[in-house]
Amino acid sequence: MKRFLLYFLLLSLSVQACHSQGITLKVGVTPDTARIRIVFAGDMMGHGPQITAAFDDSSKTYNYLPVFDFIRQYISSADLAVANLEVTLAGPPYSGYPQFSSPDALARGLKDVGFDMLITANNHALDRGKHGLERTNRMLDSLGIPHTGTFKDPAEKKKLNPLFIEKNKIKLAFLNYTYGTNGIEVQRPNIVNYIDTTEIRKDIQTCRNKPVDFIIVTIHWGIEYERIPNREQLRMAAFIQKCGANAIIGSHPHVVQTYERRITGSDSINYFPVIYSLGNFVSNQRNRYCDGGIIFELNIEKVHSTYVKSCAYLPVWVYKGTINKKTAYRLIAPYNFEKAANALNLDSTDRSKCLEFFSDTRQHLGNLQEVKGTPNF
Repeated sequence: MKRFLLYFLLLSLSVQACHSQGITLKVGVTPDTARIRIVFAGDMMGHGPQITAAFDDSSKTYNYLPVFDFIRQYISSADLAVANLEVTLAGPPYSGYPQFSSPDALARGLKDVGFDMLITANNHALDRGKHGLERTNRMLDSLGIPHTGTFKDPAEKKKLNPLFIEKNKIKLAFLNYTYGTNGIEVQRPNIVNYIDTTEIRKDIQTCRNKPVDFIIVTIHWGIEYERIPNREQLRMAAFIQKCGANAIIGSHPHVVQTYERRITGSDSINYFPVIYSLGNFVSNQRNRYCDGGIIFELNIEKVHSTYVKSCAYLPVWVYKGTINKKTAYRLIAPYNFEKAANALNLDSTDRSKCLEFFSDTRQHLGNLQEVKGTPNF
């Protein structure tokens, strides 16, 4: 009993000392707790009208930064921000669908607004063939943007697959795969990570043989415009989980698909999150469900082991309108809807479409927490 009272006396004195120095103690959190907040954005498209809108007539250069004006702070506040680059940076002539080649300014803009990493394995990775794949990777390297999914040759694949990133004392491994490349065959020595169970199992095992805390698989899969994952996606998710990964981030359908919290073993605290499709991040698609997407937020903690602390999502709608007599795109999130609506002078139709997208997304992701209010930057 005396030992018990002595313990609480010492604890009380420690707390008082901390308060006197302006230090806050949190129950259940040790000084050794490491945390990382990762955000994932969906398909970064480059349709023709987007390319035209990004051209600055006065400077004769391309500028994508204004697109992100209303969500830039949210992206840059993350410890790590990742997006799916669903275009090539193959150089001029620039083009949109069906074979994308965007200006290098797109990648520069993504870096400037806070994206730390890009994934490149998707069905448009070979839109400009061997030249497009290699130039895209060279440009990302020149900008200092880590990337994975497509590779110039086996040596580059060995270096970038898996892609290991350490942040806040947490060691992450990223893997990226695509279902296909629109029927265009990869030319040797180039490599595209296709969805192949043998390769996926081997890659995950490579990660597990390293001092890695958390393995994230980003995967381009599913059926376009289908809001529910199909049987093959469900089967593949179960396979990836069984192989030993820790989370799946999906893309490709151009609409938001559902979220699943898969239990790992008998421990209900540790779980395996799967977001089947993030939807579009920025695109020219204007149909319902396609005119926006989500930013998926993954919060990871490491004490003695590493686990998912929480997941959340931020719905983001793509505004397409006219600013200074020119077509423009802007991303709008719920936390600054009124600010953006007033700044852009949204008419009743655009207001309705934006709120409709938010409502549709909330109904679709009812089992996932939304980033509410004004995020704590």
